[in-house]
Amino acid sequence: MTFYDDIYPFYPLQRTSFIFSGQLLTIILVFLVLAVSFLLILPGIRGKSRLLWMFRIITSLFIGVVIVALNFTNDWAEARTTTNATYKSFSSAVVSAEIGLHVGLYGINVTLRGSPVMQLNETIDYNEVFSWQDSIEKDYEEALEKGLPNPILYIAEKFTLNSPCGLIFQYRYSGRYASATLWTAFCCWMVANILLSMPVILYAGYMMMVTAGFIFFSMASFSTIMNLPQCIFSIGTGSFEAEYSHSFWLALATGVLCAVIGFLVVLLEWLIPEKIKEAFSVGVDSYEDDDICYGEGYLNSIFHEGVTSTPLTSVVNLEHI
Repeated sequence: MTFYDDIYPFYPLQRTSFIFSGQLLTIILVFLVLAVSFLLILPGIRGKSRLLWMFRIITSLFIGVVIVALNFTNDWAEARTTTNATYKSFSSAVVSAEIGLHVGLYGINVTLRGSPVMQLNETIDYNEVFSWQDSIEKDYEEALEKGLPNPILYIAEKFTLNSPCGLIFQYRYSGRYASATLWTAFCCWMVANILLSMPVILYAGYMMMVTAGFIFFSMASFSTIMNLPQCIFSIGTGSFEAEYSHSFWLALATGVLCAVIGFLVVLLEWLIPEKIKEAFSVGVDSYEDDDICYGEGYLNSIFHEGVTSTPLTSVVNLEHI
């Protein structure tokens, strides 16, 4: 035990543990506001169309928020283990902790949580972000200056440019291409929603299938990291490798959902085009106008006699002349 209780005076205080991503919170709040705004107009829609509109709104916004959120999640691939490892540099103190690696499209999160949390008279609960959007070397140097625990520095060092594993080249380029295709899928999703509000339902179905295609392309881009030899992380008495996690499987489910919706829209447009247009409330104005019944009409008899007698009077006057 040192005079400073293992907190070095020339380093900043330890960071608090990660709670929730601010970017994800912003995305969710924006789409929740849109969902509430659209759902408020449902009482003004009559009949069975109300249920269809509610299904369209919820499904469409779910697809949109998932596509955008997948760009900022940090669980496309994960790995974790519980082990005993040295805690800090220049110290022989060993802690029992759960170490986790969470890989996203723009960087990694490294977590370290003690078992129990209170050890060595301090709280061991870290979640550090290392981004390769610009250069991960800067984040790694800041981590060294802060004196972060050894397990975190070990994993972060594996993603630097000087690491023999070369993980930075695998994950950074795969993440960039995956993010680019996801943003393209988001643009296709917006076009599909615009076309669903126009009498071109067939092309809306095609665009939904294109959206699914770009989501699958993003998954294929990220999955290339698994085709190369994996780097095994060995920390203390434990070791682990990264595997596909929640965001990857969520992207797969969303892509399948888009493909099914697009296929059903195209199929129904070919089989029952009038019904599908009526269901989506597009291109039905002309049919409604043809079916309008004006009911019984009444004609003013005095006005009718005046109109019919005027030509006769003119003929009589001409004969007298």
